[in-house]
Amino acid sequence: MSMDGQTILSVEGGVREYLTFSLGKVEYAMDILKVQEIRGYDSVTHMANTPDFMKGVINLRGVIVPIIDMRIKFNLGNVVYDEFTVVIIINVLGRVIGMVVDGVSDVVTLSPEQIKPAPEFGSGINSEYITGMGTVNEQMLVLVDIERLIGSDDMHLVAAADNHLLDLAA
Repeated sequence: MSMDGQTILSVEGGVREYLTFSLGKVEYAMDILKVQEIRGYDSVTHMANTPDFMKGVINLRGVIVPIIDMRIKFNLGNVVYDEFTVVIIINVLGRVIGMVVDGVSDVVTLSPEQIKPAPEFGSGINSEYITGMGTVNEQMLVLVDIERLIGSDDMHLVAAADNHLLDLAA
């Protein structure tokens, strides 16, 4: 069966696949369908007047991709860039964006029974971006609505910086 057929069956059955990744000591999960590719952290072109969490941009096969360090965004302390630092290239809201994370863990399948509503808690991530808590093999996962997070008001600077770069290139 084709990948598309599997995707349709998965959605119809309520079962969905998630990419899990770590930020600090917490494991997060996002919809695998938003992920374009996973790559190591490479040098970026820095841009002036951007928030700390925006590391710069890269040219990914002719596409200018803003790189956002989620560890800085979520105030996770000392951020180290080494050979283990990972960038998840995502495609959300019609844009390609790179998210720097501590590591990519796995691809997991979650059924509705494995997902519980997110509690109210004081974490580095605003609870409006959390769609629930998943459990796989006794491990808790924070399910993130990546579209809502990237489209949030405090991330609008990413679009502005990207447009500024395009203006300079014109």
